[in-house]
Amino acid sequence: MTLMRAPFERFPRAPACTGLALALSVGAALALSACAVGPNYHPPARPTQNGYTREGLPAQTVSTGVAGPGGQAQRFQLGHDLTGQWWALFGSAKLDTLIQQGMASYPDIAAQQAALREARENVRAEEGNFLPQFQGSAIALRQQESGAEVFPGFPNFISRYFFATVNASYTFDIFGKERRTVEGLQAQAVQQSFVLEASYLTLTSDIASEAIQVASVRDQIAATHDIIAIEEHQLSIVQRRFQLGSQTRADILQQQSNLAAVRATLPGLQQQFAQAQHQLALLTGRSPRDAAPVELQLSDLELPQDLPVSLPSSLVAQRPDIRQQTAVVHQMSAQIGVATANMLPQVTLYGTSFGNASGSAATLAEASSGIWSLGGQITAPLFEGGMLRAKRRAAIDAYDQAVAQYRLVVLQAFQAVADALTGLENDAQALKAQRDALDAAQANLALTQRQYEVGAVDSVTLLAAQQSYQQARLNYVRALASRYTDTVTLFAALGGGWWNRNDPGTLPGLR
Repeated sequence: MTLMRAPFERFPRAPACTGLALALSVGAALALSACAVGPNYHPPARPTQNGYTREGLPAQTVSTGVAGPGGQAQRFQLGHDLTGQWWALFGSAKLDTLIQQGMASYPDIAAQQAALREARENVRAEEGNFLPQFQGSAIALRQQESGAEVFPGFPNFISRYFFATVNASYTFDIFGKERRTVEGLQAQAVQQSFVLEASYLTLTSDIASEAIQVASVRDQIAATHDIIAIEEHQLSIVQRRFQLGSQTRADILQQQSNLAAVRATLPGLQQQFAQAQHQLALLTGRSPRDAAPVELQLSDLELPQDLPVSLPSSLVAQRPDIRQQTAVVHQMSAQIGVATANMLPQVTLYGTSFGNASGSAATLAEASSGIWSLGGQITAPLFEGGMLRAKRRAAIDAYDQAVAQYRLVVLQAFQAVADALTGLENDAQALKAQRDALDAAQANLALTQRQYEVGAVDSVTLLAAQQSYQQARLNYVRALASRYTDTVTLFAALGGGWWNRNDPGTLPGLR
């Protein structure tokens, strides 16, 4: 698989236009200003592979055999496109509201939007160097002159001067230094655009994951309360039998211990629930005190059954981190051109001024007061101790580093998608196994309770059955939540569908 084609094969030691440009006169500089030294950037080649895992992508996950939300098989649709509002696939208005609040209020989004505006203004500022620079000035001067400068004994006198001038300067971009600089700043603006989009993707996926965590822990707390109710009912039975003389005081203490052990698991779950609520408050731009509680259960969510999976060739154009690193490569390519142009002569029209000067403000506008000057300058590095060549080699090394990092980002993206795909398949199998374990534990607990009531088993056996059921109940809720969470992970690994989103301000100018 080809992850990156270098935008140029070699870095020439001297640009092809150098010898010709050195022989040009200043008058011919404008005519030859189209030469831009340094490599011309070409985007990397897209991968040609058509899958993410060695085994290939199955048509769908295994059937869980679990009725109700979260138990359906999920179908993989290779080559299909992800919707822009992927979170809507979970069918929860509460989740939609949370994500909209986060996109509108999370401070990091505002910071990245400001950084994008800054990057674009820097491009506009640098583009101003393509035009002549004009500065206007007006001076009124009154000073005492020495009469001795005229002849000995001449008295001092007061002189007045009035100046009004327009100064102009212009640097000819003969070797394309300014064009490469603008090119690099444009690439930096594109990079910042995808930093912003990556922030949106991180935010939306974090909100969805935390909302699922809230729902999962809420269900675990509800399951624990159900188990506590079972233990309390069992304790009441033991107490009645103790009064009848068929149970001992030790049996009561044992059952009380069982009940206390289950109750002891609640504070940890409640802390997890509070932390998830606090995290959601942060992600939606609110303090924990001001945010409304999120009333969400796993049963409120629909498990997306049709999962669009982009081809690898499309993924490199969709993942914000890959597009961000692509822009870095482009930026480093442009820096090679800048470093190369710094080694070559520079022609500047400077000191050019037009205006009027007079000893009286009343005569400043007369034709006889007109003044002008015209100057030009050619500067070229003659000896700099190898500094400029070293900087050019450093720019080439920075480019090579960016290319290597690009390959790494692509590989990590493919790994993330492969992990998410295999995770969803394993989640389905785990949910099926946990459902079977829960059914067995529930049946065993019911049987053991009846046997305990007639004295066929002791309290230790009952305790083991109760603990088995409690753990199976919680494990089932966690397995169900994992299916939802890993679906979010897949959507994030595929890039989040930003290219299909039309909400203003998310990624302006790149659609």
